[in-house]
Amino acid sequence: QVQLVESGGGLVQAGGSLRLSCVASGRTFVSYNMGWFRQAPGKEREFVASISRFSSTTDYTDSVKGRFTISRDNAKNTVYLQMHSLKPEDTAAYYCGASQSFDFRSRSTYGYWGQGTQVTVSS
Repeated sequence: QVQLVESGGGLVQAGGSLRLSCVASGRTFVSYNMGWFRQAPGKEREFVASISRFSSTTDYTDSVKGRFTISRDNAKNTVYLQMHSLKPEDTAAYYCGASQSFDFRSRSTYGYWGQGTQVTVSS
């Protein structure tokens, strides 16, 4: 069982930065690949970024490449999403998920989710 709690969202102007954090409970954090997804109103939850258990592999959706960076600190049971050059189209609720699959981009492979943190980017 893994419980995930996200934080770090907020309101920011276009071009600004935010860093999201997701803290996992339990002592099995290193057993999970971690991902960030986002969901805008009226849209499906979409893949943003993922990171493998020991950070050897990261993946990003094309729209955030070069602007967002995913990282993790296994000693702190935490995964981060550093977001720069934010755009209004980045506005969404951001969720972290934990997966034991290597299909990082598939929402269905994530067995655990946090409650989400809202990111709003004003133009």
